[in-house]
Amino acid sequence: MAKIYVIHENDDWTRHLVNRLEELNLPYETWHLDEGIVNLTEAPPEGVFYNRMSASSHTRDHRYAPELTGAVLDWLEFHGRKVLNGSNALRLELSKVKQYTALEKHGIKTPKTIAAVGKQQIVEAAKALNIVPFITKHNRAGKGLGVQLFYSIAALEEHLAKPDYEEPVDGIVLIQEYIESPESYITRVEFIGGEYFYSVQVDTSEGFELCPADVCQIGDLFCPVGEEPKEQRAKFEIVKNNETKLLENYANFLKDSGIDVAGIEFIRNAKGEVFTYDVNTNTNYNPDAEAKEEKYAMLQLAKFLGQELEKVTAQKVN
Repeated sequence: MAKIYVIHENDDWTRHLVNRLEELNLPYETWHLDEGIVNLTEAPPEGVFYNRMSASSHTRDHRYAPELTGAVLDWLEFHGRKVLNGSNALRLELSKVKQYTALEKHGIKTPKTIAAVGKQQIVEAAKALNIVPFITKHNRAGKGLGVQLFYSIAALEEHLAKPDYEEPVDGIVLIQEYIESPESYITRVEFIGGEYFYSVQVDTSEGFELCPADVCQIGDLFCPVGEEPKEQRAKFEIVKNNETKLLENYANFLKDSGIDVAGIEFIRNAKGEVFTYDVNTNTNYNPDAEAKEEKYAMLQLAKFLGQELEKVTAQKVN
């Protein structure tokens, strides 16, 4: 019997979806790909395959989970299986350079960024950027990996010389202009099945939490936004989004990139300019914000997966 297969490496980030699949009585199986086998001599099972592999998997001792997932996705796609967030979506998840170039291709503005490998080249990249302050971040990121704010080249050199300096897993460091939000918030836009579902405003006055799930409150203080609080408010709040053109561009970008489910984050500077700086194809949702508005993205996602399974099943019958 065909079923829904959820490809992932983190049970904490998957259990909410599993609960919704069970609530809808949908057949499913989870594939935890921290390690495994890809048997190219056999055909994969029938069903719908949803990829939730994370760029930060190596921080949970799952160093080669993305590479294994890439092999699995290639195998599935070769056999014509229905794959959601397929191999190209995985490539974008694992590279902010790929994200930014793909976003710019669709007229979506990103912060000025230079990529570098090697400590001396990181310094040279910061000099070439010639913008102060600036931030660094890892190309293969998630969880705010490598994100630091600098007000001078000297401060960057001092940071790179520290014995506890953390090398990026793929070797690539991004040097990026610092975008400051005058109102200390960013906006995360959620798409499910390529369709806009809602926008959530994230209060960054105490540091920016990149992951909205209740299991990853990391409190990163070095983010591309302002840090001075103006008033007490909910950290995550579902809000109206009137950026019609931006949402249209996001939808086109996702379709062209083969991304079915994603959270896209943007920030507005003091001039009102919008900069998009992150695409998360392993997106999570904040339960408090959803309960307040009675909008449940994991439920919507489970329904979408169920609809895709019905399509696959109908095609096999016909």
